[in-house]
Amino acid sequence: MDRLVRLAAADMGGVDRLITERMQSDVPVIPALAEHLIAAGGKRLRPLLTVAAARLAGSDNDACLKLAASVEFIHTATLLHDDVVDGSQLRRGKVAAHLIWGAAQSVLVGDFLFARAFELMVETDSMKALAILARASRVIAEGEVLQLTRSHDLNLSQAIYLDIIAAKTAELFAAASEAGAVSAGVDPARSEALRAYGLNLGLAFQLADDALDYGGATETLGKNAGDDFREGKATLPLLLAIARSGPREAEFWERAIGRREQTEADFRRARELIIGSGALDATLDLASDYADKAKAALALFPANDWREALESLADFAVSRRA
Repeated sequence: MDRLVRLAAADMGGVDRLITERMQSDVPVIPALAEHLIAAGGKRLRPLLTVAAARLAGSDNDACLKLAASVEFIHTATLLHDDVVDGSQLRRGKVAAHLIWGAAQSVLVGDFLFARAFELMVETDSMKALAILARASRVIAEGEVLQLTRSHDLNLSQAIYLDIIAAKTAELFAAASEAGAVSAGVDPARSEALRAYGLNLGLAFQLADDALDYGGATETLGKNAGDDFREGKATLPLLLAIARSGPREAEFWERAIGRREQTEADFRRARELIIGSGALDATLDLASDYADKAKAALALFPANDWREALESLADFAVSRRA
């Protein structure tokens, strides 16, 4: 994604300044906790999408910057909440905030960042952008609750799982892209095309992330490899491996995921079964299909540096190692 980062460098400098300015508070724990996660870096993919979509759509002003900062605040808020719900130990290679400040403060600072996001949206005077990002916030919450209620369900269908990640992850990618397009004042067909790009990119990104949990290494992931397994999350590589398992493996999956009675050796065995069954490759193949759909959605736009960078980003979403 280096090409996109270079193209958007000046814009993202403005977004970062907004983020730093708006995460401040007279309550000291709020900026300290927020900075712990925000300063850890991350790829800033979602605000990058907002900026890139606006520039591809022809914007030549800074209207997209506040929307991009809003998107990053929404994303950061959901990460703070997710880590509490999941009991995660690491986030972006650092100790999860709830282990330092406690669950209550992490949740409340997440709420503060949501509020800051909506303040920034209102300042843009765009009801369309506000509606897009408000809807995304609601859909993300629905996706999180749906995942929580079905997280240990070994009978979860692929269709339902895709519904979960479409809501939980891909919706913010879609909204970030669509909001950028709207800030440029494009016609509905082009804003919808950029929404489709973001949605398919988000699906590809999440499926690759699911695969990395079993095929990646802790040193490059910024989180512990196997976290999804240890938390009992029924992600697609796991679901495909279970569907391809015999009776002996079925008993292992029921104990380790269904009842979460895990030993130290279980993750290694799970990884062997997932890779050996072809479930990992099948997940990455599906991610590639969505990346291709994302690139196809850009056909409405003229070939230029921004379009080529967004096409490359779709390829990166599948090929990345972290």
